[in-house]
Amino acid sequence: MTLRAREAVQEADVVVGYRTYTDLITDLTKDKEVLSTGMMDEVRRCTQAVELAEAGKKVALVSSGDAGIYGMAGLALEIIRERGGAPYPVEIVPGVPALAAAAAVLGAPLMHDFASISLSDLLTPWPLIEKRLDAAAAADFVICLYNPKSKGRTEQIGIAREIILRHRSGDTPVGIVKNARRVGETISITSLNEMLTQPIDMTTMVIVGNSNTSTFDQWMVTPRGYRIGEKG
Repeated sequence: MTLRAREAVQEADVVVGYRTYTDLITDLTKDKEVLSTGMMDEVRRCTQAVELAEAGKKVALVSSGDAGIYGMAGLALEIIRERGGAPYPVEIVPGVPALAAAAAVLGAPLMHDFASISLSDLLTPWPLIEKRLDAAAAADFVICLYNPKSKGRTEQIGIAREIILRHRSGDTPVGIVKNARRVGETISITSLNEMLTQPIDMTTMVIVGNSNTSTFDQWMVTPRGYRIGEKG
């Protein structure tokens, strides 16, 4: 968490969020009213937070990572707009997105252009996800895969791998980080050919290198293009 994110939670009267995430910050919410909901209940959760703010409460609507990257910031703003705007101050607090946390423990895989793609087709049609995967792989972006695999959605990660292999060598480095910067963190650097042999779930970030990404020791590095040894 960023310092401002911790402060925002501590300043709030009410904390609203997905139960898995509110459980991670119980040390900050002992004296707070906490309203938690389960998966697939995002609209009700955000509406509840907005209603509480309209009633004069100071509300912290929490997400994992950064609220503006696959989080609740966009939905909350859409609901506020639908209700005619906010007669109260609204602050979007920056956080540490999973791709940045995972990249840091892997080394420097995001030093050049990259694309972030979620493999969850709950809100995005799968044919569109496939199109984005193909375009990103063809353009030689480093690719960060969010929501790679769940208990009910097991095939998409394999399909994504096959799409990327159309444009990239099988020995391309792949970093797999579970619970980045959290308790239970695990780190693996493997290859596009071997990545499916590693445990992958919804708390895992998969970072597929580009054609220039390499590894040494425990690190994964995508060069920016600097000429080492030359000035300037």
